[in-house]
Amino acid sequence: LLLLLGATLLRPGGGSYQHPFYNGFYYNHVMNDKGDGHENAVYFSVAKLMVETPKDPVYSSSGANVTLPCRYHYEPEQESKSKIRIKWSKLRDDYTKEQDVLVAIGKTQVAFGDFKGRASLRQSGRREASLVVSDLRLQDGGKYRCEVIDGLEDESNVVELRLQGVVFPYQPRRGQYQLNFAEAERACREQGAVVASFSQLLQAWREGLDWCSAGWLADGTVHYPIRQPRAHCGGLHLAPGIRSYGQRHRHLHRFDVFCFSSALRGEIFYLERPAGMTLAEGRQACRDAGAEVARVGQLYSAWKFLGLDRCDAGWLADGSVRYPIAKPRANCGPGEPGVRSFGFPTAGRFGVYCYKER
Repeated sequence: LLLLLGATLLRPGGGSYQHPFYNGFYYNHVMNDKGDGHENAVYFSVAKLMVETPKDPVYSSSGANVTLPCRYHYEPEQESKSKIRIKWSKLRDDYTKEQDVLVAIGKTQVAFGDFKGRASLRQSGRREASLVVSDLRLQDGGKYRCEVIDGLEDESNVVELRLQGVVFPYQPRRGQYQLNFAEAERACREQGAVVASFSQLLQAWREGLDWCSAGWLADGTVHYPIRQPRAHCGGLHLAPGIRSYGQRHRHLHRFDVFCFSSALRGEIFYLERPAGMTLAEGRQACRDAGAEVARVGQLYSAWKFLGLDRCDAGWLADGSVRYPIAKPRANCGPGEPGVRSFGFPTAGRFGVYCYKER
């Protein structure tokens, strides 16, 4: 119908219908929906609704507040004839599904799901539709769609929120390639992290991550990052990069997982005894200090963001023993920074890394 109306409206002047005047809108007389033979005027705007968001990602960190900018205007300029409806949604990595975040009409705003009480619309300027999200969570990172609806006009654009964080590979106590996708999600969550996205893994690779075991990513694909090509990691003939197994069956296939953790809200400290401690004794020592045994993601975050550097092996909450090295030196492992791992000892006495919220 709209195409037919457009063809009618744009006919040369010899046609049967002439515009009474032109002020930025087309007019056409159509029968109303009452069926009484009377005609109503329907207006079609020739102005284009434009929605603008930043091309570059917006960076923030866990626990912080962030504003995702979005503005709209018309070309050529005009005033809206109806109430503007603004909708924000969060996209999956593959764009196949959207999560409702917020809908606003005039001064009325409604946030949904995990964003209730944390998301609001900033309308401090004319034709602004920016989204404010407070108390950021690890799962908030990703792409967001800002959609503006004005009558029949509906335009949108996308802005990406990136949380500053650290990606780390994770294997459970059972060993390599033991996790289906649901188990991988749970493993990261138990370590104070979430499953990493491809863009987060790519950034980690650019920063030096080299790991020759394939792991799940948030979109259900499986990859591993290689900085130094070698025979048993895809072959010497391949250039450095992210090796891909593509989409895998989330229930049947099993791999490791790449987890993502952001900046800490608290502090990590190390406790030791001359004779060392069992894991149970380490847990009690942390409790006595008003803390809890640190998770793997928390240790990686302290290493990455706080420069935690200690050449002392200590228990973590999952039963593994690790230590963080920011400044490589003799007798403290390889020659590059990182979190060293002793695996999951069934016996032995070590110190313990504790975590305490601020």
